[in-house]
Amino acid sequence: MKRKYLVIAVVLMSVCVKGVAQQTIEIGAPKVKIVRADKTTNSQWNGKSVAFLGDSMTDKHRAGMTCLYWEYLSELLGIKPFVYGISGNQWNDIYKQAVKLQQEKGTGIDAILIFAGTNDYNRSLPIGDFFTETTKKTIFNGNEVERKYRTPIMNDTTFCGRINKAMSFLKNNFPQQQIIIMTPIHRGYAKFNERNVQPDENYSNGQGLYIDNYVEILKKAAEYWAVPLIDLFSLSGLYPLSESHLQYFHDKETDRLHPNSIGNYRLARTIQFQLLALPSQFVTDKN
Repeated sequence: MKRKYLVIAVVLMSVCVKGVAQQTIEIGAPKVKIVRADKTTNSQWNGKSVAFLGDSMTDKHRAGMTCLYWEYLSELLGIKPFVYGISGNQWNDIYKQAVKLQQEKGTGIDAILIFAGTNDYNRSLPIGDFFTETTKKTIFNGNEVERKYRTPIMNDTTFCGRINKAMSFLKNNFPQQQIIIMTPIHRGYAKFNERNVQPDENYSNGQGLYIDNYVEILKKAAEYWAVPLIDLFSLSGLYPLSESHLQYFHDKETDRLHPNSIGNYRLARTIQFQLLALPSQFVTDKN
């Protein structure tokens, strides 16, 4: 009788273990295998140290994904990534990430990529203005004249103010580094829990603004601060509002916001070819 119970116990244990194993199967799409033809490791980016600032799209915890865009870029370009992105962060946090980067690396970095803005939209942050405008006297062709004069607004309460604050710090502390802004991608529906449900981008936020309003501000910011911009909103081709594109996103039922490993590969390939057209650094010989 005891032997019978032992056999039953062993069978039940094996069933339970099998059940646990099934529950730990990798969620989402597997990592895309990088083949030799994909790599451009003989470019100006090979071996360069690149800092990545941003939100959950960049966070090392991967938001459940098996591989993020910067991990692919490490293979595709041969860069050395240093990741500072944190899930949920907004552009006011980009300033904090930049400060941490400066404290930890000083100027020992070649390039800085910023991938943020979607959470500012989702949190209904006012856009604000880049400048205040007054009048000021100056000399023009030997004569004193009065002209309109603008001053950058730096604060944590508007999108423009946050961008100015972060970019001012980066420009002043990393004058020889390549600094690149990357726009958010399109937004699909997401439900992470009952208290965190995010509609797709066809809905405005609480300010009555759409995600593309924030994308346009980032384009203007790149012009104002004289940095390259990689328009992932357009160039990546990722479009979670189309059912056919859900193959690129984490979960068609609960997360059409975060790209899966295939979507991140598409992001990486887009960024890869944009970076190939840009210098990887501006460090001059100090001797």
